[in-house]
Amino acid sequence: MEEINKILIGTNNKGKFKELSHLLSKKIKKISPSKIGIKSPREIGKTFKKNSILKAKYFSEKSNMISISDDSGLCVECLDGRPGIYSARWASKNGNFNKAMKKIIRLVDNKNKKVKNRRAKFICSLSIKYPKGKCITVVGKINGSISSYIKGKKGFGYDSIFVPKNFVITFGEMNQKSKMLIDHRFIAFKKLKKKISSL
Repeated sequence: MEEINKILIGTNNKGKFKELSHLLSKKIKKISPSKIGIKSPREIGKTFKKNSILKAKYFSEKSNMISISDDSGLCVECLDGRPGIYSARWASKNGNFNKAMKKIIRLVDNKNKKVKNRRAKFICSLSIKYPKGKCITVVGKINGSISSYIKGKKGFGYDSIFVPKNFVITFGEMNQKSKMLIDHRFIAFKKLKKKISSL
């Protein structure tokens, strides 16, 4: 596998860009699509894996660079896995992530009046695409539960309502370094790094 000197981090989400930047080697120059005028593609895949591949291929073709993209989201068991691949779209539809988190808590509370089940998981599919080469994809997951209310202002997305298994605080209450050593994106990245050591 060729040495990587620079990489396009295929996301216009500042939180994701920051996390992936920290995971990648300091020797690699990280480039944002917004810096070179590339907008995000429509996510038409029906799984995290298909969407991450779609984005990695799209950004690589548009930039003619090695591109890494993730597709990730929150899957709540008692809500039949929702919001899932529509996690970002749920936030947009409801106004913002704060309103979307309140909605999820409300839905989970309503579901739990008879049976107590607040189980949830974060899933991340991470793909890397070489301009003239193959696309490599991995998946990382972390189990946890939905908190009773929004806690913490760190992190992004749904971090402030997700309590990872064996913890009593949400991702939103953790400092970035602590969160990044256990979260779904880190788990996926570790799998990818086993395949591509130069990351």
